[in-house]
Amino acid sequence: MDYKHAGVHLEEAYRAVARYRELAAPTLHAAVLGGIGGFAGLFSLKDWISGAQALEEPVLVSGTDGVGTKLELAFTMKQYDTLGIDCVAMCVNDILCHGARPLFFLDYLACGKLDAQIAAKIVQGVAVGCRETGTVLLGGETAEMPGFYPEGRYDIAGFALGIVDRRRLVEGSKIQAGDALIGIASSGVHSNGFSLIRKVLPDWEEDFGGMPIGRALLEPTRLYVKPVLGLMEQIEIRGMAHITGGGFYENIPRIFAGRPFKALIQEGTWPIPRIFARIAYGVAEGSLTGSKAEEAGAALLKTQGNLKRILFNTFNMGIGFVLVVAPEDCLRAIEYLDSHGYPGWEIGRVLAATDRHEGLCFT
Repeated sequence: MDYKHAGVHLEEAYRAVARYRELAAPTLHAAVLGGIGGFAGLFSLKDWISGAQALEEPVLVSGTDGVGTKLELAFTMKQYDTLGIDCVAMCVNDILCHGARPLFFLDYLACGKLDAQIAAKIVQGVAVGCRETGTVLLGGETAEMPGFYPEGRYDIAGFALGIVDRRRLVEGSKIQAGDALIGIASSGVHSNGFSLIRKVLPDWEEDFGGMPIGRALLEPTRLYVKPVLGLMEQIEIRGMAHITGGGFYENIPRIFAGRPFKALIQEGTWPIPRIFARIAYGVAEGSLTGSKAEEAGAALLKTQGNLKRILFNTFNMGIGFVLVVAPEDCLRAIEYLDSHGYPGWEIGRVLAATDRHEGLCFT
């Protein structure tokens, strides 16, 4: 009996790691010491800071997340290259909420039986997400655990570390009643709510505008780092929220950090993507499919308050990221975002709240 007979394939791991090094190489820069492949990743803060803008009081900002049960859909559709983008996005979009520029990312990939080709496709997505956000892929871990994970199944999680000058830290203290809420378009469902989606949309091959609906659901989470950091150079952003699990109801109130404000969301100020109408119809347990189901779901969203509450408390509903800005900066911010390929809309206002638990309301 040896390790291979126990279910751990070292040669496959060596092939995977060699490919990881190739994928990570384009994300490295002078602040990375010794490349990747050692027992730990080395990143020189001094070298990075000296090569960037001066930081008077650097603050490190960290975040960790995974992709959740969207993985099940990817395995079924045998499409693995978007999962790594999702993992990076879930982490770097979170730390962006505090104005942090991501420095580096680490991934953790676990499986029952390692296939170097599949693992490399997943990490290829990680590398894409890192390159698109200026983040170093500094290292990670691949764990093959036979008998623990089913063969053919993978899990991926990640960790991101970012940095921001304390004077530019975004933590909600400058928010005022009357401030504008700007919603930035999502790319689709992103990486949340799939435990519900898997129950209400059982047929991944259902036609959705000429493609299997499973393909549409696998559209990767949008990366907001570059446009939002660029916008921060133009105007003051007073608060930010990444619309992830919990949708509008849980994430937008987090901007206020317990302060006596609430968000008033104005319905109809942005287009809700078709995919959410289809999901709405599934939640309502209808029997139609395809375009007829979409039409019925869109109608239900307009008339059934409880259904709308479920969806806005689970999904991003077409808004992946929210900014709080002064009213006089709203139009300028939207024009900047639009010019960089990130459609934005004024979706509401900040109101004073007597009850700190109010959080959010619609009109």
